[in-house]
Amino acid sequence: MFGNIVCLLLCFTYTEARIWAWMLNMPHNPTKEGAKALMDPAPAPKPTTALCDHDRVCGRGFSCDRHFGLCVPLRGEGQYCRRDAQCVRGLSCMFGKCHRSIPNGQEGARCKVDRDCGASMCCARHHGELVCKRRLIRGESCYVPDGGLAFSINQICPCDEGLLCRENSAPYWREREFIYQLERPTWSCQIPRS
Repeated sequence: MFGNIVCLLLCFTYTEARIWAWMLNMPHNPTKEGAKALMDPAPAPKPTTALCDHDRVCGRGFSCDRHFGLCVPLRGEGQYCRRDAQCVRGLSCMFGKCHRSIPNGQEGARCKVDRDCGASMCCARHHGELVCKRRLIRGESCYVPDGGLAFSINQICPCDEGLLCRENSAPYWREREFIYQLERPTWSCQIPRS
């Protein structure tokens, strides 16, 4: 047996022996905090977060994250949000980020119906959110798909007053070049023909 131990010791280099010695002296049942607890003598106390179910519970400078039920600090411009109350004063939560609020009736402002928007504008979806958009002018594309995801997420306004959305008439060619993609009809805002 003594010969086996000598043979084993001769097989290891000095470095390997140090590693084995260190490993054999480690505790067999590590603490719940793991290796970090062995290095840090006193862990820093975690900041306490209040539980909530609405914003009033949280107090000034905080809002209630209703998903997690915790009070969180208000967010600044460009930070992610889910609703207006999560942004600091003067900012609105639009398209998932805190942005400067746009005055009512102006292009890009929130709306519910067309009358919430200024002249020559309508209320239409942009990235799923209802906002004021300008009506289309002469020559602008006005093609709207029959439905689907693209239509429900991003909408366009109708043509401006006095214009109608019509298919562009293309000259008829007897022989046409073969096109490898589906042709979309080209529609634009035009002055009505008399």
